[in-house]
Amino acid sequence: MTNTTGDNSYHPGQRPQSPYQPFNATGQDPTYPSPEAPAPEDSDGKRGRGIGGVIALIAILSLLVGGVAGGVAGYAVSSTGDEPAPSTGPDNALTAPPADAPDTPAGSVEEVADAVLPTVVSIQVVTPMAAGEGSGSIFTSDGYVLTNHHVVAGAEDGAMQVTLNDGTDMTADFVASDAATDIAVIKIRDAENLPTIQFGDSEQLAVGQQVVAVGAPLGLSGTVTSGIVSAMDRPVRASQGGGESSLIDAIQTDAAINPGNSGGPLVDMNGNLVGMNSVIATLSTGNTAGSIGLGFAIPSNFAQRVAEQLLAEGEASQPMLGVTVDGANPVDGALIVGVQPDGPGADAGLEEGEVITRLNNRNIDTSDALIAAVRSHDFGETVTLEVVDPETDERKEVQVTLSVE
Repeated sequence: MTNTTGDNSYHPGQRPQSPYQPFNATGQDPTYPSPEAPAPEDSDGKRGRGIGGVIALIAILSLLVGGVAGGVAGYAVSSTGDEPAPSTGPDNALTAPPADAPDTPAGSVEEVADAVLPTVVSIQVVTPMAAGEGSGSIFTSDGYVLTNHHVVAGAEDGAMQVTLNDGTDMTADFVASDAATDIAVIKIRDAENLPTIQFGDSEQLAVGQQVVAVGAPLGLSGTVTSGIVSAMDRPVRASQGGGESSLIDAIQTDAAINPGNSGGPLVDMNGNLVGMNSVIATLSTGNTAGSIGLGFAIPSNFAQRVAEQLLAEGEASQPMLGVTVDGANPVDGALIVGVQPDGPGADAGLEEGEVITRLNNRNIDTSDALIAAVRSHDFGETVTLEVVDPETDERKEVQVTLSVE
């Protein structure tokens, strides 16, 4: 592991003490990748040490549902206790149910399902090494689909098929993906006039708000479950295979999510996509893993931004502070171990040895928490950091303008 300058860097030779520790399909602890992300925040705005810190005596498995690693469990992490941009025009209007369909209660899960199901696909991927499945959301009428990186990883060297809600099978092509954020875009070949999902504003979500998850758990396409938003801003890191890991600043929900739901939408009661289902926590391991009411989704605002980058550039980048933080988390906060010359942090006066404990109104208790919080903001946005000198306990506020590209 090497130490580089930037927010996604960690102290050399140290393993980040994330509440989620990566494990491969055999349960062995692989080499931890060069990190690039942050930790969870409680629903009252106070950040905790993550699931592992709350339930230290239970072996919790966080599963990236779907994927092409073979079997139903693609990737797992365990807590040990310690082309055009996505359309915003008519293409993104929800498709109404057929004219002869029976009336459904306004504002009900049934009404949401009627509107959203036609916009969700099941994804099957076969690569030279494995096969897997997941879900995705159609966001343009000519067939661009939003899904998880781990669902389609390796698809560029294999074959991919999607199944529409009406049972139609169509060939799909890999477009681009980003392992660090677990977001990918694929394209249904020769598609036209497809129903599309509408992006909602994930910033407007509230804890306790009702939501609906749609996808193909265990290959059961067109499955609908409902629940609530259990918490916001949960930094969750998960192994991606190939020595990579992803970090999401997640929406936590108790809507049932299982292997195969990955990449499918989490929608509000207006049928708007507010999250992309990506990770679950479970008390079981391996192929017996299933939902225990702890699911995590990538917020729609973030997913849409990354998808637009993938379509326009073929790759994604994130706003940065221009500092290196210690992934071993030796203090309560994010310990700065390096400052990039002429970077945003240096311009704001951040110094090596200082500890960042808050970003705007969010408590920061780990390096992952800081990285996830930064990623949730926009390029060029100015944020306020609370910084502590650990030797004197002196606290100060520093305004930093995040990198613009």
